[in-house]
Amino acid sequence: MKQIVFIVFIITLLVSCDYFNVQEKEVNTSEILAIVNTEKLFKEDVKNILPENISSEDSIVMVKSFINDWAVKQLFLKNAESNSSLEDVNEIQTLVKDYRESLLINTYKEMLIKQQLDTLIYEEEIDTFYVKNRDNFRLNEELVKIKFLHFDNNIINKKQLTKLFTSDKIEDTEELERQQLSFKYYQLNDSVWSQLDNIMLKLPFSKEILLNKTKFIQKQDSLGLYLVAIKDVLQRNDIAPLSYVKPTIKQMILHKRKIELIRDIEKTLVKDATKNNNFKVY
Repeated sequence: MKQIVFIVFIITLLVSCDYFNVQEKEVNTSEILAIVNTEKLFKEDVKNILPENISSEDSIVMVKSFINDWAVKQLFLKNAESNSSLEDVNEIQTLVKDYRESLLINTYKEMLIKQQLDTLIYEEEIDTFYVKNRDNFRLNEELVKIKFLHFDNNIINKKQLTKLFTSDKIEDTEELERQQLSFKYYQLNDSVWSQLDNIMLKLPFSKEILLNKTKFIQKQDSLGLYLVAIKDVLQRNDIAPLSYVKPTIKQMILHKRKIELIRDIEKTLVKDATKNNNFKVY
């Protein structure tokens, strides 16, 4: 009797296992969206491609497009694998290995740089760098120190604005700044260097005119009145002023520090590995 009970238990267990396997298979099959050869695309794979608040029609179009792209990729991949020689496969595996190693190493280096790099740059360091390398900072564009105004022809107080513009008094410049909403374009700070090509996009003057220092020029056309004063000019191939290249110098100093830091880290790694007998040369 005990043997019969045991046999019935085993049969029941086997049937139950088959039942659950079938159920699991059915569930998995219901989750499949597409099959290419032995590769399967599941609903889970496309869940994150749909943006929020998308309509059902748009979501269907997007999913169909995704499935098609996935299928094309799998078919290409299968054909590529079938038509690749062992030498090609080995070369690809080597490239993948090299890329993975480079990615890991560079990520680790960036983490170390972020943790250890001194990003504080003093003005004295910038000045010293500029003096030592000033011949390398040649301009490949024209620069001007300029102020200008552009306003409509129908503006009422043209004479007053022109008088304020030609004045050297700080309070007159401040008064112009308070009226800036009346201007189409303006630049009232003539202590900074500006690229001439950018200025010419806003003013109807030739390059020859704007490359001459002048206290005041004006021009009127159908778009309005233009007032211009050019304080200083630098030509192509002139040495760039420090104020203009300061951001570039900061980047160059930081880049130099990065290289030096990585070299120090490499030396420390080799030294520690040699000391711990993890690196030996035979």
